[in-house]
Amino acid sequence: MPPEVTVDKLVLRQAIDDLNAAYAACIDADRLEDWPAFFTDPCLYQVVPRENVDAGLPLALIRCDSRGMLADRVVAHREANIFGPHAYRHLIGRAHIVGEDGALVEARTNYAVYRTWLDSASYGETVLYSVGEYRDRIAVSAGTARLVERTVVVDTARIDSLLATPL
Repeated sequence: MPPEVTVDKLVLRQAIDDLNAAYAACIDADRLEDWPAFFTDPCLYQVVPRENVDAGLPLALIRCDSRGMLADRVVAHREANIFGPHAYRHLIGRAHIVGEDGALVEARTNYAVYRTWLDSASYGETVLYSVGEYRDRIAVSAGTARLVERTVVVDTARIDSLLATPL
């Protein structure tokens, strides 16, 4: 039997879906300096291969545990990393609420990220870059939602290029 869906749960899911849409729009528009503001401080952002999750292994490809670390990641992306020009496009499914504890909500959301090359050699070539699931803990209060924890579970550990831009 499916879980009972109440009006309150629909409003909550809409808030989470709105958060995810704004998060994706920020990254896709290359406004990465705004990206840390989607998180509380402290926070956790990590990218973990599904095979590690399934095996109970804690090793992450990326792990940041404060907004300062997220901001440092953006600075490194802008100033230190070298990669061809590209654009991302996120497709994000509807959030599925899997738990609530007061103002803290746990949700899971499927995502796919496409990458389009913007350099002259491969201009316009679009590839499926990453597919997986967001496993989130979200603080909801006073009509706002912020990520306390986002674990990006990527379906494969094979990343074909530098994992510089947030997923």
